[in-house]
Parts: sequence; structure tokens; C-alpha cells
Amino acid sequence: MQITFLGTSSGVPTRSRNVSSIALRLPQRAEVWLFDCGEGTQHQLLRSDVKISQIRRIFVTHLHGDHIFGLMGLLASCGMAGNPSRIDLYGPPGLDKYIEACTRYSQTHFSYPLRVHTVQPGLLYEDNEFTVSSGLLHHRVTAFGYRIAEKDRPGHFDAKKAADLGIPSGPLYGKLKRGEQIVLPDGRKIDGADFCAPPELGRKIAYCTDTIFCDGAIALAQDADVVIHEATFAHQDAEMAYQRLHSTSTMAAQVALAASAKLLLMTHFSPRYAPGNALQLDDLLQEARSIFPNTELAYDFFSYEVPRHRTVDDAIHLKRQVNALKN
Repeated sequence: MQITFLGTSSGVPTRSRNVSSIALRLPQRAEVWLFDCGEGTQHQLLRSDVKISQIRRIFVTHLHGDHIFGLMGLLASCGMAGNPSRIDLYGPPGLDKYIEACTRYSQTHFSYPLRVHTVQPGLLYEDNEFTVSSGLLHHRVTAFGYRIAEKDRPGHFDAKKAADLGIPSGPLYGKLKRGEQIVLPDGRKIDGADFCAPPELGRKIAYCTDTIFCDGAIALAQDADVVIHEATFAHQDAEMAYQRLHSTSTMAAQVALAASAKLLLMTHFSPRYAPGNALQLDDLLQEARSIFPNTELAYDFFSYEVPRHRTVDDAIHLKRQVNALKN
């Protein structure tokens, strides 16, 4: 699972930052899932290592232009870039009508099936490897955050140990791999848990924008390996954040801390903190780190590979560390 930021500015693009879009690459299945699609996203894709032809799912948080104005152009190009078998589009009520109006007035015809799903809080998608859930955020319009959860994998099965004990291969190995108990023909009782390493925990990512600090964001981010959260304003501009229902750097950090997350990646920055101004993004970073130390600033084309080495014991240890920060 690799996260690539395609746009990290809020509202309008700047010379160095495009508006919102994030790509989640799933190399094991040669798929890309896109989250938001601001104007110019397909140009950002062309400048990145992300393949447009691999896009299979697009998740939209809300219908403000800086999150959807690039959508129709990208969808039209997807058919020309490799003719996908299908694209599933998820978003708040009204997204289906937006797509319908755009296709009608622009005379656009897709060469592949496009299915629009209207999002409601709860489970949106599930397959044998992943689930995607949504939750309401608190913004000026209906806005959803998303939680991507990889399912746990069984621990490594020690086939050599089983063979050394004279356990015949075949269906019995399958039961042992699942942690079941078996009884051999000679009467020996064998516990599958003795032959399997601890299970490998699935990775979890939360994507929360646009929103002010809210319980919905904390719920989505609970125990996440990575929380991607907007940080439009500095702490000293909190009044402006409340008026516009956006988050400050400290609000983003408070969400990550309250959720016992592992890493916070902040995005959706106001251009007012560009280099040369009194307050700059490094100031926002220090504000967030004073609350949640494991915080980083995202920038366009920044990629992060979510590590896969955690076991149950690792998770317990990390949670204790985060709880110590709270106290």
C-alpha cells in the first residue's frame, strides 16, 4: 500500500501545490484507488509514477470544486489510457447528478462501465483483502471521510516442524494453518497455533478532509497506521477555521492523538502560509508535533509506503506508547 499525494493545497492551486487528490496504489493487484480529484489531477498523474490505466475506484469526500473539478476530465481520459473494465465512483448525494449533467452537456461517452455509489456512513466496499468505510465529517456541505482497512493475514505456517512430527501434508495442513486443532490417526492431538507465527495485522489508513475537529474523524482514524488529515490553518487562525469549518494544525494533531494513530500526514494547506509570509508551513508542523510528535507535512508527489511488519504484540506495544503521550 503506497500513498502518493497529487495535490496538497486548499481552495486554489499554487505554483508548487495542486488542489486535493491522493492516490493509493495496491501493487499486489495492480490497482489504484483515488481519493478526491481536484482540477489538474490528471496532469499530476502524468507527472507521477501512478498509472491512470490502473484506476479502479475513486472516492470523493464532498462536492466543493477543489475536490471534484478534475473528475470529468480524468474519467474521459481513463478510457483512452487503457480502457478499464470498470470504474466505481463513490461520493455524497448529488455526485451522480453532477456526473450525469457533465456527461450530457459535454457530450461525453465513456468506453467503459462507470458506476456511481451514493455514500452513507458505514461499510462501502469489501473484498477478500480490504474494507472501505465512511463516516460523516463536519464541514459547510455534506462531507465524508474514508477508512481503508486491510484484512489481517495468517502468520507463517512452519511446514518443516509439521513434517518433522510426522504430520502428513494435505488437508490437515490447511486446518493447522487456520489455527484449528486436529487429531492424528495415532491419537495425538495437535494444535495449529503451535505451528503458526503471530498473525500479521492489516494496515489501516484514514482520510479526513474537509472538516473541523469532530468525533467522526476520530472514529475513522482509530488505531490507524496513517491518518491523512487537513490542516488548512495555523493555530493562531483558529477563529477563521471555525468560521469556515476547516481544521488547524493542532486540531489535526488532536484527532491523531485521540485516535491512538501511528502517523499523521497533514495536507490541504492554505496558500497564506507560503514561503516569505510571517507564518509558514514549518510553523504548522511544529504546532502539530507539540501535540502529536509523529507528524509530517505532505507535499505534491510525496509517496509513503505503509509498512507491513506489525503483529498483535507490536500493536499493543505501540498503543501503550501513544497512550503514554496522552498522559
